[in-house]
Amino acid sequence: MELSQETELGRLPGSWQVAPLGQYLNETQYGLSLKGNNIGTCPVLRMTNQINGRISPTKLQFVEVTEKISAKFRVQRGDILFNRTNSLDLVGRTAIFDIDGEFVFASYLIRLRCQDQHLDPFFLNLYLNAEATQRRLKSIATRAVSQSNISATRLKGFLIPIPPVAEQRKIAAILWLLQWAIEQQDRLIALTVELKSALMDKLFTEGLRAEPQKQTEIGPLPESWTLKPCNDVCKAITVGVVVRPASHYADSGVPAFRSFNVREDCLEATDLVYFSSVDNDGKLAKSKLLRGDVLIVRTGYPGTSCVVPAKYEGANCIDLVIARPKDLEIRSGFLSRFFNSNAGKRQTVAAKHGLAQQHLNVGAVKRTLVPIPKLDEQDDVNLVLSAVDRRIQIARSRESLLKDLYHTLLHQLMTAQIRVHDLDLACLNLGTDGQMEEVVAPSG
Repeated sequence: MELSQETELGRLPGSWQVAPLGQYLNETQYGLSLKGNNIGTCPVLRMTNQINGRISPTKLQFVEVTEKISAKFRVQRGDILFNRTNSLDLVGRTAIFDIDGEFVFASYLIRLRCQDQHLDPFFLNLYLNAEATQRRLKSIATRAVSQSNISATRLKGFLIPIPPVAEQRKIAAILWLLQWAIEQQDRLIALTVELKSALMDKLFTEGLRAEPQKQTEIGPLPESWTLKPCNDVCKAITVGVVVRPASHYADSGVPAFRSFNVREDCLEATDLVYFSSVDNDGKLAKSKLLRGDVLIVRTGYPGTSCVVPAKYEGANCIDLVIARPKDLEIRSGFLSRFFNSNAGKRQTVAAKHGLAQQHLNVGAVKRTLVPIPKLDEQDDVNLVLSAVDRRIQIARSRESLLKDLYHTLLHQLMTAQIRVHDLDLACLNLGTDGQMEEVVAPSG
């Protein structure tokens, strides 16, 4: 077993060194001080192109420079772009350049170029982006009123751990594999959400019974479907607490849902506030929720809706429209899904009021025209879309688990709490189809 040593960064293996970053850099260079434009010949990378530790060539700006200037500020694979000045939240943000194309970089960035034989740039980029490292970087920033700054001189004196380069590359490869798996889940989620949107368009115009269509005020619908104002198919349409809701807050008690708790077809119980049971049963009883109520967002993303599940019966809400469907007219799930469909959103957009903060009022919800198929077809539409929702939820849960694993391993590998040669990721399912997939990891 390898002996450990006490260092300025804590206890580390005897084969690791701790040294100032500048000792292992060939270069620390400030970027190009030219204003970017929407057109030009040379794309310039800015701090907005730093996304999740990688360079993303989106929303580019351009500069006109000579070949000599371009060569001086051109980035190459393995260069690290360090955000030297911004708000404290953003200063120290770091990204590695590993894409094709010729780019220069802007003045608020510092280009770090590693001595590859001693310091792998992919390892360094991962280390600099670790949460503990980001806290250390922010602690050395100089601070003004709204800007923080880390100079190249301070950055070169910043202490980092230096494992043997072969171990650095193995650490980078394993963490890259996890990043790749997270990206695959993210793509799967985006594709499935897109599929759901297209499927909703089809279901809310063609139905499931292959009927002929008719033209209506909201577009084509199956012939057997009727069209009614939302008010006609609901027992009640009202609004949650809107007058000084914070005056009723309690440390615990009855959950009170707000706009950001309502997602399309999903109620998220995060960052909840609470009303006392006394207020909920008394002065706030008008907006107490029942199982099957449809919650509709008024402000922010007006029209976004979801159904209240059984476990939140008796809860309350703040500044949300509450629609309580008539059981023999329309299913809660069908009504909620219609509001989330493109056909429903078009009516919501047309009904928004207010310039600074557009919102949806109760009257507009009451007037919204809703397509009404027979109840069994409503159930079938809901069943089809629920299957897609489950696929999205599984992918999101998997992505969340992978992110947790990534951040845990990032911390433990960078602090040698776990050594890379003790890891076996073959037992992990990192492929999107349930199988381990072969990927090519970056090399130094």
